[in-house]
Amino acid sequence: MDQIIIKDLETFGYHGVFEEEAFLGQKFIISARLFLETRKAGKTDDLKESLDYGEACQIIKKLVESERYLLIERLAEEIAEKLLLTFSKLKEVEITVKKPWAPVLVSMDTVGVTIKRGWHKVYLSIGSNMGDKEGYLDFAIDRLNALPDTKVTAVSDYLETEPYGGVEQDKFLNGALEVETLKAAHELLETTLGIEKEAHRERIVHWGPRTLDIDILFYDDAVIMEEDLKIPHIEIPKREFVLEPLAAIAPYFIHPVYHKSVMEMLEELRKHSN
Repeated sequence: MDQIIIKDLETFGYHGVFEEEAFLGQKFIISARLFLETRKAGKTDDLKESLDYGEACQIIKKLVESERYLLIERLAEEIAEKLLLTFSKLKEVEITVKKPWAPVLVSMDTVGVTIKRGWHKVYLSIGSNMGDKEGYLDFAIDRLNALPDTKVTAVSDYLETEPYGGVEQDKFLNGALEVETLKAAHELLETTLGIEKEAHRERIVHWGPRTLDIDILFYDDAVIMEEDLKIPHIEIPKREFVLEPLAAIAPYFIHPVYHKSVMEMLEELRKHSN
């Protein structure tokens, strides 16, 4: 991807854990690599098709000078998020914060931190089989869209399906969402669990009835196998109620483990079910 590079922007701020840093202040040097597509701007000579790096510099300068953080790691995170939320064409950023006058008892040039942050494409499954089922699914979408760092970019039609897992209960209403988010995978998990809790989700019976269920199906092409989070969701190939709505919005998305598209998995599942 193309890059716009801001190198060694000098600023002055009051960041640090020591009292004298908050009182006296010091110089900070910021560099940024801004990842976006610039071909259209290059072909048309139109600034609207790119990014105003002068404005980006002012945003960085204002953040450094107007806020105070204990850690330069926090400052780097704030700069990255502010730039990504300000410029719609920006896909990813790499931010370096250097501190030339770090109060350490050794001779050095600078101490610094570099982070890379960007938008992630995520697919979620949503379901409900209690109360106002459609209302709960709409609630999930509204809550996701209300987050400053997350936006729902595609929604499938809702599909009525039979219960899964052998527990006698009402039919489900299921859907799939495409989401863009700045959240890390575990942060997104915490967010979805929080939305379920707001919808009064209770985990009493495994595969039992629920007001709202939100599952992370895919997170970019990441493969995460941890105790509390497994991505891609391990049940995807077995669940027609997941694959059918997902195929409506992402038929050609490739499973990063099985290397099959969503549509291929759906067709195979239907074939074996008949």
